[in-house]
Amino acid sequence: MITAIVLIHADTARIPEVAETVAELEGVSEVYSVAGDADLIAMVRVHQHEQLNEVIAGRLNKVEGIVDTSTHIAFRAYSRHDLDAAFSIGLE
Repeated sequence: MITAIVLIHADTARIPEVAETVAELEGVSEVYSVAGDADLIAMVRVHQHEQLNEVIAGRLNKVEGIVDTSTHIAFRAYSRHDLDAAFSIGLE
């Protein structure tokens, strides 16, 4: 699985609508409203690098109300949640 983190700068008056529209896009797994350098952060998860272009450049960047984006490609996940899921055998 290839993960991209997309920082989104949106028209301030349209942040909720932009977030909902982006969240509905195929390939987008989550959208977070955040404080800081961006208005929203979208997590894009695809199986092939070519799909990043389809999702981000082809659909996400064309959402009305998005002013600018910055995309970061994840190399490896280190979160505890991901590690627990990888080694889980289904026992509680």
